[in-house]
Amino acid sequence: MRDIRIAGVLAGPLFIGVSLAQALTREGFDITRHAWSLLSNGSLGWLQIANFVLTGLLVLAAGAGIARAVPQSRWAGRLVGVFGLSMIAAGCLRADPALGFPAGTPDGPGTVSWHGIGHLVAGAIGFLCVVAAAWVLARHQPPGPALYSRVSGTAFLLAFAGIASGNSAPGFTIGFIAGIVIIFTWLAVVSLRPDPVS
Repeated sequence: MRDIRIAGVLAGPLFIGVSLAQALTREGFDITRHAWSLLSNGSLGWLQIANFVLTGLLVLAAGAGIARAVPQSRWAGRLVGVFGLSMIAAGCLRADPALGFPAGTPDGPGTVSWHGIGHLVAGAIGFLCVVAAAWVLARHQPPGPALYSRVSGTAFLLAFAGIASGNSAPGFTIGFIAGIVIIFTWLAVVSLRPDPVS
């Protein structure tokens, strides 16, 4: 059981590492202004698309492992699984160019396409599901880990709400990056030891 949950430990470093490497090296990308989803555009966009899909597969596997490890709360694993599926969908449905990225794109929100809307909807569903998973799993953990799950889920929800507001101010963008780190760290922790108690 633990072997399949190792996917939850690997998912965060993969997604964050590949995203950060691109964010720091791709021309015109401003880490304080641009969401990582925009990296799916341009000649190297396939890297971020693959990053979404591979990370999604790892999260999906972790969700299956969590569901088996915590039979009292199969919904937590299922919700993590939906988060994984949403990442795969977000990779397949590319975000629209915006805010001057990729280089040469006009500044501003840009045109919204059907696949851009699909990307946003897939992300929103997945983000809300992983927040719900943190809270559901907390009901089957000892007090310390339960508090950690609730705080992680709530912190990520607040970070998502900030970026979903459409505000591209540095505080919101960096806050969302922090939220991603928090929720993938939570996934790694519960994948290693979900601490079921009831």
